[in-house]
Amino acid sequence: MTIPAFGYELIRETFLKDLLGKDYHSILYWGGKNLARKFPLETLEDITHFFEMSGLGILSVAKENKDEIIFELTSELIANRFERNVDYSYQLEAGFLAEQVQNLIGKESEAMEQQKKRDNTVIITVQWE
Repeated sequence: MTIPAFGYELIRETFLKDLLGKDYHSILYWGGKNLARKFPLETLEDITHFFEMSGLGILSVAKENKDEIIFELTSELIANRFERNVDYSYQLEAGFLAEQVQNLIGKESEAMEQQKKRDNTVIITVQWE
């Protein structure tokens, strides 16, 4: 089954933004962490596969250090959002990755997003101590 992108965007970026108001970003982050708890994954490869299968985009590991993993997220939908200059939040994806990585490494983790419009890429950095 394929869900039209317009319907997905309508719910996530219009309805939810209006419903959640100023707490929109923090609730999306929490929601991502909650989703990760409901769908625990065992490897980084499982996580990248989950992103693709769920329509969140193509996720790849750009860099891995002793205290962080840097992910790159791309898709036609992301490129289209940048082209339309839409103010879009990737906190759901960031929260999901923070919780999944935390489960994999056993250390409390946090994630932040950085949008690279020129490259049509979202960088999500997951860090831990």
